[in-house]
Amino acid sequence: MKNQFGAAWERLYGPPIAHRGLWSPHGPPENSLGAFQAACAASYNIELDVQLTADGEAVVFHDAKLDRMTGVEGRLSDHTAEDLGKTRLAGTDETIPTLAEALTLVGHKAMVHIEIKIPYGEVGPLERRVHEVLIDHNGPTSVIGFNPYSHGWFAEHHPGVLRGLNSYSYAGKDARNLAPELRKQYADLRHVAIAKPHFLALGLDMLPSTKADGYRKNGMPIIAWTAREPDQWNAVKGHCDNMIFEGFAP
Repeated sequence: MKNQFGAAWERLYGPPIAHRGLWSPHGPPENSLGAFQAACAASYNIELDVQLTADGEAVVFHDAKLDRMTGVEGRLSDHTAEDLGKTRLAGTDETIPTLAEALTLVGHKAMVHIEIKIPYGEVGPLERRVHEVLIDHNGPTSVIGFNPYSHGWFAEHHPGVLRGLNSYSYAGKDARNLAPELRKQYADLRHVAIAKPHFLALGLDMLPSTKADGYRKNGMPIIAWTAREPDQWNAVKGHCDNMIFEGFAP
């Protein structure tokens, strides 16, 4: 796989990955062009989130609803990319960028891990649009996310796209919309067979993991998320190859 993915494969092992860009409460907001520019300037790789707009564009934003980051009520998916491009983030002059805009800004300066934000089991339109954007970008990238069927879609339709499956313990309220039997399967990494990933991005709440150690021994890199202080990374780094971080300088 190293030969297949070249520079992207090498960058799985470093530098560290800035969660939603190199953002801060007193600097550029998360998932903004400013945060991506700051990550590039500090020589970090980048993780960002993408969703589909009402008019079928892939834009960079984490939440399903707009209010936390913009003060605007309603769901992102009900708005067009043009409208969102005028919507300010966290009271700054930064607005919600398209994936194409983010990748154009980054270029080859960082590897970009694109987290596809879709409900479990729903695949197709967002994956297609992300791939269309990736065709025009020759910098190092991967697609990541929690939905194994999204990865399975890429494995079937565009196997040359580097894929990283996200997982965690599925014990908290974030997993309440997932059926109990699926929570156990996903926490045990049994959905790896569906996703066919090239690497795993695992929550700190499931590391160290004997099963993850086994995948790593067989050549599958492990990325930990999200470390918010050095001690969190120090506790798991012997079982991982890289980390997604925020709130401190690795």
